[in-house]
Parts: sequence; C-alpha cells; structure tokens
Amino acid sequence: MSDPTADPADRLRALILNGEMAPGQRLVESDLAEVLQVKRSAVRTALVQLTSERLVERIRNVGARVRVVTVAEAIAMYECRMVLEGLCARKAAEHVTPEVAEELGTIGTEMETVVRNGDPLRYSQLNEQLHTRIREIAAQPVAKDLLEGMRAQLVRHRFRLALRSGRPGESLPQHLAIIRAVAAGDGDAAEAAMRDHVLDVIRVLGEIDES
Repeated sequence: MSDPTADPADRLRALILNGEMAPGQRLVESDLAEVLQVKRSAVRTALVQLTSERLVERIRNVGARVRVVTVAEAIAMYECRMVLEGLCARKAAEHVTPEVAEELGTIGTEMETVVRNGDPLRYSQLNEQLHTRIREIAAQPVAKDLLEGMRAQLVRHRFRLALRSGRPGESLPQHLAIIRAVAAGDGDAAEAAMRDHVLDVIRVLGEIDES
C-alpha cells in the first residue's frame, strides 16, 4: 500500500504503474478521495497533473479515466525508445566500472535463474531493473527523463509482454548480450545489442491482437 503521507499524484501514479488501475478504468473523484484519504480538491489537482503526463485522459460526458495506449501508439513509442535506450547503453558502457559490471552480471544471473524456474513476473521486474540501472549508469538525464515518461504510458503493454508465453526465454539472450557489451565497455556493441532488443519488442508488439 502506498504511503498515505505521500503526494496524491505520486500515489495515484504508482497505482497506475503497478497495474492496480487498469487502462480505461474510470477515475471518480469521490472514490479516489476515499482510497487516498485526501480531499476531493487534492484528487482533482492530481488528475490534472497526471493528465499532463498522459497517464490520465478526460472523455467528454464520461470524465477522467486511465489512458488507453493502443498497440500502434506503443510501437511508435518503442521506436523512439530504441534510439534513446541505445544511446543510454552506449553511455553506460563508457562509464562502466568493475563494480558496475559485477552488479549487471548479478542481474543477468538472476534473470537466467527465473527463466529456468518459469517466473515471468519476476523476470519482468528484473527486466525493468536492468533497463533502469543502465539509464542511471549512462548519466544522460535528458534521455532518462524522456524514457521515464514513455515507460509510464507503456505499463499495460509491459505486463502483456511479460505474460506472453515463451517471451522471457526469447528476450533473455538479448539482455545477456546487452550486459556483456556494457560490462566490457564496448559502446558500439552495447548500443547495437540494445537496439536489437527493442526492435524485437516492436516485432512482438506487432503480433498482439488489439481486441
């Protein structure tokens, strides 16, 4: 459960990102005020903020709801992510240290373990952890902020990919290739491996039935 003392917008954002509020779900001010234990005015302010972040949308005669990102929109965002994630992988390789290389290797080892154990949700968490850590190591704040904004909007598709049969096994070699290249300090290989990985995500998204 979220911290009741935290900002209402942060708490509502977390509920959306954690999948506790589904795309298309109506956001009723009175209900949210009760859930978040704040005044309706605070909920209203939070909804305005999340609308500006494109996590929430307002529909005429319906009200606010969690924004639905179509597959076509998701693919367009991943095309942008491919460039930005590739840049971050290159920068991370340039800044890698032995300690960082060991840390990334540990994530890779745990990814291999959860794939063997058939735990797609834990694999999804490690996937997110790896990409987040690479962005942090890259120390490219503009790319990081842009990617974080897109990540929030892609949460629905991230869960759908995580639960797709066989997907962890498909993406594991791609993630291990990224880790090896970054750990080796090879910027060219790191960027290429990351681009190949995101391009494969785009391929899989294109196979998803929107219905």
